[in-house]
Formats: sequence, C-alpha cells, structure tokens
Amino acid sequence: MKIVDLDGYALNPGDISWEGFEQLGELTNYDRTQDDDATILKRIGDAEIVLTNKTRLDENVIENAPKLKYIGVLATGYNVIDIDAAKKKNVIVTNIPSYGTDAVAQHTFALLLEITNQVGLHSEAVRNGEWQIAKDFTFWKTPLISLTDKTLGIIGFGRIGQAVAQVAHSFGMKVIFYNHHPKDVSADWVKQVSLEDLYAKVDVITLHTPQTSETEKMINRESIAKMKAGVILINTARGGLLNEADVADALNSGKLYALGADVASEEPINRDNPLLTAKNVFLTPHIAWAATEIRARLMGIAVDNLKAYLAGEPENVVD
Repeated sequence: MKIVDLDGYALNPGDISWEGFEQLGELTNYDRTQDDDATILKRIGDAEIVLTNKTRLDENVIENAPKLKYIGVLATGYNVIDIDAAKKKNVIVTNIPSYGTDAVAQHTFALLLEITNQVGLHSEAVRNGEWQIAKDFTFWKTPLISLTDKTLGIIGFGRIGQAVAQVAHSFGMKVIFYNHHPKDVSADWVKQVSLEDLYAKVDVITLHTPQTSETEKMINRESIAKMKAGVILINTARGGLLNEADVADALNSGKLYALGADVASEEPINRDNPLLTAKNVFLTPHIAWAATEIRARLMGIAVDNLKAYLAGEPENVVD
C-alpha cells in the first residue's frame, strides 16, 4: 500500500519519527508541495493513502487521483479538503480533532503574560546594561499589569476555551464566556453571558471559536466600539476572526491596549498586513501547536486513524 505525505515538514522537520506510517505501507514524504493540481496529482500518483496538513485537495484532484481511498489531515482544520467531492468518490477523510488543547492554552497565556509583564523587553534591557547603571534596585520600561481580579472573556467554550478558563482562574481572574450553543457549567467561578455582555465587561478577550461565515471578522470596528478602552485581545484560533485593519486602527488609537496573536488572515503573514506596523502587537508564527511533545502526539493520533481505517472501523471521520 502506497502512502504519500504532501507536506510533512511542518509536522516533522526531523525531530520525531515517521515509523508508525512506515510500518503500515510504502511511505513517500514530501516536505512541501506546490499549490497546483498538476503537481499534487503527480505526487499522489497511484497512492491509496494521502496525508496533508495545508496542501489543498480540491474536487479536480480528488476525482483524478486514480486509487485514492483515504485522506488523513494532519491537523484539526480540514478546510483544504473538498469534503463533498471526497464523499462522492467514497474517500474517507479523517482529522485530528483534539491533540493540542493544553499547548494552545499555554500559548494563550504566553502571549498574555508577555503583554502584561514584558519579560522579553526587560531581559533585553538587562543584557544591554541598563540595570547595571540604574540608580535604583529596580526599573521598568513599560506599564506592568496584574491579572488578579481582571475579567477574562472567552469566546468559544470548547476544550481549549475551558482549559484557558482553568488557567485564568488559577491566576485569580474573573472568567466569563460566550458560546454559540449554551454550555452547562457546574463551577461557580465561571459565568456564561451574551456576546454583548462579554464585550462590555472584559479586560481581556481571548478567541477560541472556529472561523465560520458567522464568526469571520467578528472582531471589527463595531464590536470593538462596544468594549471599554484598554482591552487586551488574544487570538490563538484563526486569523480570519479579526478585521485586521479595524484592529490595527483600534490599537493605534489606544482603544485596544494590545494584541497577542499566533495566527493571521493569510499565512505566512502578508508583508502589508496592518498588524505588522500597529502599536503594541505581539505576533508569533502559528506555533501554539508546535511543541515537540504535541507534534509527537498528533503523529500518534494520525497513525491510529489510519490503523482504524485499515481495520474497517475508521475514527475521527470528517463528515
């Protein structure tokens, strides 16, 4: 059985093993694949199993891959796959629905703590000699912010949103959330509110909702106007949740205090993205998922997905 991975480098640049897939078939692994149907089809060839992270498999590719039977998406999001075309051809598509909950929660707070404590800025200042010549035993180059008693608003209260809530509670934050479908919560320290109430009450907003037609650009001029001045915005979900031009304007005017984001509307980020020149922006290149342990976990789940398919009992099927 032939297995082709179209863009394996992001998941495994060489520090984890492909052995699980190699034991299941003849694996051909490409670091990256150019985004055109001819190249994609040439590389798929007569493989039955195709693995992809961000390489697009559209209707034309799926219909013209002669032996394609299974697509394993090496990520949670599967928008690069034409699911209808796969169903029409009886191609099974699986994804990795939950592998990095703890990692994304950790990165959410890495961004938030960088904004509130500015560790990087002050470490650089010390290394540049500013502490050695200071007149006092301490100094700070930017306002420092305590999280205790601040109100965190979580938009999207799935696994990641709930993990973020637990961390926030441990910091002594007040936690409220909005979810498209109401959630039953037993803890007395977290409260479900309307989106309007959340915008009005928070000191920090963190986004953990899927990008859909309803949520695309939900953080925009109108929603920001409903917030009090000085809100911190964190986005480790999808870049398209922000109207980036509106967010940049709000940062430059001071309406928003800061943005911490691990995602952008186009990735890699465009050179003309307005967030690159806005004030008080902290950007990372979509790395919340990238800890070695988390990528190894993802690999293991992907292998298990393929094993389940081969056993006739597919798991994590996208339908």
